[in-house]
Amino acid sequence: MTAHSLYQEKIGSYTGAVQSFKRKIAVSALLRLMTFTAFAVAVYFFFKHWSTGLLLLSLLLFAIFLLLVLYALRLKEKKALLEKLLLINTNELGILSNEPNRLDDGSSFSNSKGYAEDLDIFGPRSLFHLLNRCTTAHGKEYLATLLQQPLLDPANITARQQAVQFLSNQTDKRQLITAHGLLHAEAEGNLHSIAEWLQPATDLHKKKWLQIVRWILPLYTIPCFLYYIATGNILYVAIGVIATWLITARYAKYIHGQHQLISKKQSILEQYAGILKTFVTIETGSSAVLKQLQQTAGNAHSAMGKLAKLSSFFDQRLNLLVNIFLNSLAMYDMQCILALEQWKDRHKNDFNHWLHAVGDIECLNALACFAFNNPHFAYPQVNQNETLYVKAEQMAHPLIPATECVANDFEAGKNNRLLLVTGSNMSGKTTFLRTLGANLILAQCGAPVCATAFIFTPMEILTSIRVNDSLQEHTSYFMAELKRLQQIILQLQQNKPALVLIDEILRGTNSEDKTHGSEQFIKQLLEYNCITLFATHDLTLASLENEYKSVISNYCFESIIQNSTLYFDYKLQPGVAKNKNASFLMKKMGIIGEK
Repeated sequence: MTAHSLYQEKIGSYTGAVQSFKRKIAVSALLRLMTFTAFAVAVYFFFKHWSTGLLLLSLLLFAIFLLLVLYALRLKEKKALLEKLLLINTNELGILSNEPNRLDDGSSFSNSKGYAEDLDIFGPRSLFHLLNRCTTAHGKEYLATLLQQPLLDPANITARQQAVQFLSNQTDKRQLITAHGLLHAEAEGNLHSIAEWLQPATDLHKKKWLQIVRWILPLYTIPCFLYYIATGNILYVAIGVIATWLITARYAKYIHGQHQLISKKQSILEQYAGILKTFVTIETGSSAVLKQLQQTAGNAHSAMGKLAKLSSFFDQRLNLLVNIFLNSLAMYDMQCILALEQWKDRHKNDFNHWLHAVGDIECLNALACFAFNNPHFAYPQVNQNETLYVKAEQMAHPLIPATECVANDFEAGKNNRLLLVTGSNMSGKTTFLRTLGANLILAQCGAPVCATAFIFTPMEILTSIRVNDSLQEHTSYFMAELKRLQQIILQLQQNKPALVLIDEILRGTNSEDKTHGSEQFIKQLLEYNCITLFATHDLTLASLENEYKSVISNYCFESIIQNSTLYFDYKLQPGVAKNKNASFLMKKMGIIGEK
């Protein structure tokens, strides 16, 4: 079954299931109303006639009412999960139809550093936007970091490939991971206070006298309270309440500070716990990455779920009735803070590791979904030789719809290390540079690439494609471009293998200076351990192929003029571009004369 058919089938199934649960919830509400009404009537007649039978009937009806309330809550939880699954499949079907992903486009990660802007990594219709299925801050940060700093170790890349490939076939489990994440929308930045809360504190739970008093005082105060109700004698309960409040007041400032750090965290903790709990159920196969993450998830999800409950209990101290009544009788604040400290003492060293595991799980889940949606994409082969090498067959841009993109074969590294790519505007030069860059990023993330075959050496990616001036930094376009080129050279001087993508440099100077500067920069690039694609309109640079045979090669994207119409085939071919479409278009638009 194709991805398209599967999503359509699931949409139909989940739509029906949601409607069914809506009907069940409506019936449940009616039954609750009827039961509560019967309960109220039974209580009314009980107080009127004081019958044992009416008392038992009242208790039975109240018990049934409570069960119906719990049943309704479970129905609503299941309905909410089904609605998220319906949303997920509707979103996936839309993405396959070239509609924008409904999840975060990663604009918050946009910056002018590295290749992110040149290769459309973040923002609407970006690579991040296409891939993202993450619901937590850690998941999105993990994916964003991976796209900006892909893996360079062949063993790690291969291991991630195996994990993505195995996870991609488990559609139901993958969607459950996303659905549980969507059930609890995470507020931005609300994990920072948890990290601060995990820092060492006063360790009240290690005070033995407090551990004893936390149980003895309630065991004394509660019976005294019942005695007070029965007899009206307040003395004994007053002693217990005063003792309780004196102890609580002694640590009130500390308790309040701890609550500020851990308050309102139930939702996000349940979100992370739900993702971990679902991941425990996946099949890991032979993937070491999945096995390691599953081991972490197995240890984490129950502990994180417990912390969510403790956080929820602690939040109840804001309720005036709880604060006065339960604090007076049961040392509620102390019970909560001691339980939280015990949890912290047991798990504080593992918590950050669990958060990163959630990020890794969500990132793998996103890449696995991408792989499932594109079964015709190929998993790349990592070149184990030290010599830099890239070879692609029928490579296209992953962001361009399959019905619109044109695929090209490409090879560099063995016989040529620098490709001079010429061609007119709109012919496809810049898109091809971005195509290679985007697919190499996917390859080094462990994902399949938009090609029928792809072999590569892991390498850094250095680009100068989209350069902008800056009024704030008093930087002209020309100076901004020079700084970008300088940064490329500085990084190449570290002798790390790299792919360099350059598009039409030195536009801000005269043609003679531009040609000379471009030629010198190309010769400089040849001194470093890199493969370079150098797109240019300057045809005079093509002569460098003769000077550096088997090192520099000329390729082009040619425009085609037939029957007074301009065409582009967007096919990469050997040689130098010859057609001049600018003059043709200017004549056709009446900007210049026919002469």
